[in-house]
Amino acid sequence: MSDEQKRILQEKLWAIANILRGKMTADDYKDYILGFIFYKYLSEKIELFINTELLSEDDFEFADINESMEDYEELLKDLQKDTVEELGYFLKPNELFSYIAKKGNNESEGESNFILDDLETILKNIESSTMGTESQEDYENLFEDLDLTSSKLGKSEKAKNELIAKVLAKLDEIDFKLHDTNADILGDAYEFLIGEFASGAGKKAGEFYTPQEVSTLLAQIVTSKRKPATIYDPTCGSGSLLLRVAKALPKDEHPKFYGQELTRTTYNLARMNMILHGVHYRDFDIKNEDTLEHPQHRGMEFDAIVANPPFSAHWSARELFLSDDRFSHYGKLAPKTKADFAFVQHMISHLAENGTMAVVLPHGVLFRGAAEGHIRKYMIEDRNYIDAVIGLPANIFFGTGIPTCILVLKKCRENPNDILFIDASGEDNFDKVKNQNKLRPEDIEKIVKTYKDREQKIDKYSYRATIEEIRENDYNLNIPRYVDTFEEEEEVDLDVVSSELKALEVGMNTTDETIAKFCDELGIATPF
Repeated sequence: MSDEQKRILQEKLWAIANILRGKMTADDYKDYILGFIFYKYLSEKIELFINTELLSEDDFEFADINESMEDYEELLKDLQKDTVEELGYFLKPNELFSYIAKKGNNESEGESNFILDDLETILKNIESSTMGTESQEDYENLFEDLDLTSSKLGKSEKAKNELIAKVLAKLDEIDFKLHDTNADILGDAYEFLIGEFASGAGKKAGEFYTPQEVSTLLAQIVTSKRKPATIYDPTCGSGSLLLRVAKALPKDEHPKFYGQELTRTTYNLARMNMILHGVHYRDFDIKNEDTLEHPQHRGMEFDAIVANPPFSAHWSARELFLSDDRFSHYGKLAPKTKADFAFVQHMISHLAENGTMAVVLPHGVLFRGAAEGHIRKYMIEDRNYIDAVIGLPANIFFGTGIPTCILVLKKCRENPNDILFIDASGEDNFDKVKNQNKLRPEDIEKIVKTYKDREQKIDKYSYRATIEEIRENDYNLNIPRYVDTFEEEEEVDLDVVSSELKALEVGMNTTDETIAKFCDELGIATPF
């Protein structure tokens, strides 16, 4: 897909979003747009599968099947069995997106174009088709945020129906080319929309989206040494970060994805995102729960772990956790008002012996004392987990301008005698776009290359500090202690400054004389 084709597609999608934009906030209309795109995907996916795999030798296609056919019920039953086994769900021919979109925009006399009830039923049927199967958990309550009764869609049922029908008709015009296995047009379109909604959602965006550039950086770091077969994100949001790691792998690699998400709406979005990117329902396991309080993947270890946890979140820090395997080794718990290290400890407990984890955190974790200082010392001195510290530009995340860093940790480090520090926060290392700072491809490449090459020192950019140096700094990992970014100011020539001041004084005197002359001619007092 060319850049021009991508731009045209994005414009079409944004135009569809604008149909709802005037009715509600970005946080509301994203649920409708993304939900309908997902419904369109499920419809086209099932048509493609049944036509090419199950009906390839028949003289009719799936959309042609109707109740007038003699063996209608038996045929549907057979198709449903095979389709649910392969895809995880089922839709009847008259429940397909294109069928409903056409019905909603049908203006023929005597035929109803009311589709809200149909849509409500269809979305429930998708879920019920999975009941009692392996995919049930992946589709359960998946469309619960798509409220077709909301007054935000219109004051009357007719108004709501017209609005939804208009959205479906515009979406029906777009060909996502699912038959092209080398392209991920729909997946890219979905990611584009999630990013656009995040940029308009302010602080709330952090709940579901990590900027693509940061996701790419994390993905390249955890795949720089080996290809992970299992990938985990304990605060997975919309699942975009997990999928970004997969994109960093060769196309013939098919890792399994694991994640946990607290917010119900975002959990639904993550499952949709997985399915829509072609991840088989057996290859992902996303849970909806509080990761720290109620972890859902106990006892499991993963090859790669990535995360962008909520910065300095609150948690219970109950004494009970001192006997929890995730925290008991450290002797102290992260503070109630700053759960940053609690997330790191949780991730380490799930990291495989030869695995790599990369987590985005606020800078405070590098130097704060008390319990956090104790935990940091244990990670460095007793366990030697910390492999690298990477400083990012400020104002790179949606909804917050605070400077952040990436901690890279491993249980079995290739370089156990030092920690690499990279300061990528300088003005030469990012691009300013409107009110947001962005990492450019060349900035990401520079960080990853520096991490992989691990040179002793790159002036004003990176430094490899020995464990002894870290110890001398009392385990403080604040980047400026190790990477000197100080820029010497040019020497000031006082003789030149004196000459310039004299020249200014002469100029001012000349100006004063000119003003005084004009005042005399006008017969008014001079202003000095």
